[in-house]
Amino acid sequence: MSGLRDRVGALRGRRAEEEVPVDAPALAERLAALREAVALGGERLDPSAVAAAGPVLDRADERLRLGSDRTVVALAGATGSGKSSLFNALSGLPIAQVGARRPTTSVSTACVWGPEPAEELLAWLEVPRRHRTERESALDGDDEADLHGLVLLDLPDHDSTADAHRLEVDRLVRLVDLLVWVVDPQKYADDALHARYLRRLAGHDDVVLMALNQVDRLGAEDAAAAEGDLRRLLVEDGLPGADVLAVSARTGQGVPALRERLADAVAARAVALRRTAADLEQVRGALLAGTADGVVVPTAGEVPGAGELVRALGAAAGVPAVVDAVEADTRRRAARRTGWLPLRWTGRLRREPLRRLGLAPREDAGGAPGGAELVVSSVPAPTPSQRAAVDLAGRHVAAEAGRPLPERWRGAVRAAAAPAGGDVADALDRALVGVELPRPTPRWWAVAGVLQALLAAAALAGLLWLVLLGAAAWLQLPPVPVPAVGPERTDGTRVLPLPTVLLVGGLLGGLLLSAVTARVAAVTARRARRTAQERLDAAVRTVADGAVLAPVAAVLAEHERVRAGLLPGGGGRASSASGRRGRAH
Repeated sequence: MSGLRDRVGALRGRRAEEEVPVDAPALAERLAALREAVALGGERLDPSAVAAAGPVLDRADERLRLGSDRTVVALAGATGSGKSSLFNALSGLPIAQVGARRPTTSVSTACVWGPEPAEELLAWLEVPRRHRTERESALDGDDEADLHGLVLLDLPDHDSTADAHRLEVDRLVRLVDLLVWVVDPQKYADDALHARYLRRLAGHDDVVLMALNQVDRLGAEDAAAAEGDLRRLLVEDGLPGADVLAVSARTGQGVPALRERLADAVAARAVALRRTAADLEQVRGALLAGTADGVVVPTAGEVPGAGELVRALGAAAGVPAVVDAVEADTRRRAARRTGWLPLRWTGRLRREPLRRLGLAPREDAGGAPGGAELVVSSVPAPTPSQRAAVDLAGRHVAAEAGRPLPERWRGAVRAAAAPAGGDVADALDRALVGVELPRPTPRWWAVAGVLQALLAAAALAGLLWLVLLGAAAWLQLPPVPVPAVGPERTDGTRVLPLPTVLLVGGLLGGLLLSAVTARVAAVTARRARRTAQERLDAAVRTVADGAVLAPVAAVLAEHERVRAGLLPGGGGRASSASGRRGRAH
């Protein structure tokens, strides 16, 4: 017994620590938070928990509306437990029919104490008018004043062979404020009672009271043993705080103590609120089991696997081909502006890299020169391997983001990470069409071009000069003095004829300048490639965010909003969830 007492004490202590003050406004706020969580969670929560929550929330809403001035107490029990006899003993009137035949009580009977209006409450309980009794009369004086506000119900037998009787018990067990289960020493451990009712009321300790009836048939030692065994069963049922009273409707033993407990409950005017709080807590626990703790809500860019997805989408959209074309186009234009003039014409034999991909330079599209804009997307369709890479990256995002979530939430993450393929392809096309690619034209290109022109002119001048000299010699005309440069010979003449210097110097100078400018142009081309990569990656990331990453992050955020609404004190549900954003690992 000491072990049982320790276990009961531990459970009561833990529940006391978790207890939230019960008042109607706080319960109304908690009810609204649960409704919002159910609506937001939808199919992602446990369907059985959602289905069970609806009627409970409706019942709580209606009970709060009816107020807590009246306390509804129900006597429930099996056939032969003596609950109708106990009902008559508490009321002091022979209201309920008493008998040994099975079943005896066929419909709920109500006894009402006090002048407070009870019509609307009894109508909600669906107690027929002919089964309602007003307890007090002028002859009672103040004898019944301590029970003013009490509505006492005698329920049908929960083990009745008539289905209608069991359904009536099931209905009212969910509606009343305080349940007094009347059991006898022979059937207090009946599994029909514990499995069908008491275990489903786990957590309702404050609104469940066990009346162990017919103890007059037992000796003191046997009665104490039965009471102790019943307390043990209650702990196993999840009701460690439920009290047990030993009574005898026949002899009156324990009836005054039970009546005093009912009077205390009526005076407190809080039993209805405690029952509602226990119901909401049970709903909250069942719904909360469909969520997970410790889920970090990332931004779209922080969703795990975002980088891999962007790279896969970029490859499928042809970004590598585009950035290669931008680099090649920059090199080609630099060669046309600064390359060796005798070979520049060969560049016209190759189609422009941007045009091969259907990317028209902006000046060709009627705009100002100096840039290129994607005006059409003719990048080849993604290959099967590229499509597979995108699918794999999307599944990786879903797997990583949904890893800490329950299965139904993981399914929602997978659905968010798997948009229609055609929609993503169209979005990528539109995004790439709007990207302006760099098409640099540095000023030094013009300077190098002028130098190339001057060197070519010098080479051409030297060539023409030599041709004229050769023609004059062929025609045996008188020799024409030719200027020379370089070191002087002993006879005073120079080593290098000027026409030869112009020709050879112009050709070699042009080749050397072309080699230098090609290296510098390569740096410019690589810079243009990086810029294009950044701009295209940004466009692809925008698509990835809108099509996959943002929907995945939204599911995680909704999960946290749902969980925040289900946690104790969940009135600040949205702000609480938004405050848990952090960097995903």
